Amino acid sequence: MKKVKVFIDGAEGTTGLRINERFENRDDIEILTIDAHLRKDPDERRRLINMSDYTFLCLPDDAARQAVSLCDDPDTVIIDASTAHRCDSNWAYGLPELSKEHFEKIASSKRIAVPGCYASGFIMMAYPLVRKGILPADYPFTVPAVSGYSGAGKKAIALYEGDGKTDDLFAPREYALTQMHKHLPEMKVIAGLESEPVFMPLVDDYYCGMNVMLPIHTRLMSRKMGPEELRDVLAEHYSKQQFIRVMEYGAEAQKNSFLSANDLAGKDYAEIYVTGNNDRIIISALFDNLGKGASGAAIECLNISMGIDPATGLSV
Repeated sequence: MKKVKVFIDGAEGTTGLRINERFENRDDIEILTIDAHLRKDPDERRRLINMSDYTFLCLPDDAARQAVSLCDDPDTVIIDASTAHRCDSNWAYGLPELSKEHFEKIASSKRIAVPGCYASGFIMMAYPLVRKGILPADYPFTVPAVSGYSGAGKKAIALYEGDGKTDDLFAPREYALTQMHKHLPEMKVIAGLESEPVFMPLVDDYYCGMNVMLPIHTRLMSRKMGPEELRDVLAEHYSKQQFIRVMEYGAEAQKNSFLSANDLAGKDYAEIYVTGNNDRIIISALFDNLGKGASGAAIECLNISMGIDPATGLSV
């Protein structure tokens, strides 16, 4: 069997390392490696990008845009894990569970943008409700969320795991206080909103896993319904999906009515819980920020593009 050639541009970052890990037991993939001293050399990167069948970009936005410009081979598929192309309609948005159209665009596109981790959680909850007319596009969305520190990059990981760890790192820390978080544009565009939501992310003292929450005032819904009926709407939308699982109504009782943000650490799928009452509902999306929120999602997109089982090499 001919192996698929894969190059990871930015393989030393957290997402790149996790993508590499998911290829360890795959015999259908050949990894093209770059010498450490040449990893920022544009000529060597150009050579490897154009040698590859698939190139993953695990880079800052500007470097990702540069990498795309280095690709001359029309058959090379670029899977970009940066923020650079998520709102570009010429790129497939890498959340295939949203609709048949999303899946088919990923399967046929040469340019695929991997969603942001927080954005994945929000969009998988909000997109079906806005599309089905249950929530209006101008709903005043607020999005509290908590994530492990792995999503904050190498410097943050070093702070949390270093010997000089300060007292403030032991407690949840709110950030992105200017409401300018890089995931906000895709939250608005992909979910079909008229304005960006109020976003309230927290980073906490554990490695990976996240909980993205969507509070709803039922009096502001276009079609008012209680939490159990809303849960059924989401369950129907994702009924055939293995990577997004809508839990039975009341399933949180099995966890003593606590939803821990790191419950799905090491997994590549998400769980959605719907709780609350007839006045106020909370939808919660639990998943691994490095799994369904990053490298797992990237591999899922690769598998779809290759025409094989989307779960190949993933923990589902």
